[in-house]
Amino acid sequence: MADPRVELIDYYRLLRRHGYNDSHSGNASVRLDDTAWVTPTGACGDTLTADALVGCPLGAPPVAGASLDAALHLAVYRARPEARAVLHSHGPHAIALSLSGEDFVPVDFEGAAYFPRVPVLDIAYADYVAQSPAAVAAALAEHPVAIVRGHGVYAWGETLDRAYKWNCSLEASARIAWLARVAGIGVQD
Repeated sequence: MADPRVELIDYYRLLRRHGYNDSHSGNASVRLDDTAWVTPTGACGDTLTADALVGCPLGAPPVAGASLDAALHLAVYRARPEARAVLHSHGPHAIALSLSGEDFVPVDFEGAAYFPRVPVLDIAYADYVAQSPAAVAAALAEHPVAIVRGHGVYAWGETLDRAYKWNCSLEASARIAWLARVAGIGVQD
């Protein structure tokens, strides 16, 4: 069986490779027993290695050096005990469609099947660190994905593959909605 921390690096790199994160954006974690292994602050998706991940006990504050979102990841694991992975990405179409502040309702078949509604959370930049853990964890307690307005996508899964699928599926749905709008086809505003 593969080391889940190595697998996490593979998925984090896939987010980078497919344009869902730039070189140093996004973050990710995988849960092993009572520890969440979180990408470090400032991690580069191209060069990160498993030995650089930061182990954060689920019942404690984040460990120094872990991603700015480490507290958010820990809050999601508490809200969704079945979660084994949390991935945060910056898919451009999902972010663009979040700017209205309205929840995103996919217009494509798969998107609608996976996400009847994707909550868009409006968290002010100045309040992000304090408010995002509770707000995102509450949204992910009810949905597989959520978008922080103007910032990015958070997805959880029972596996890394499932969390990755939700990130990719949401960005695909957002891209289809964007293309429909550009084409002038009547879809959600």
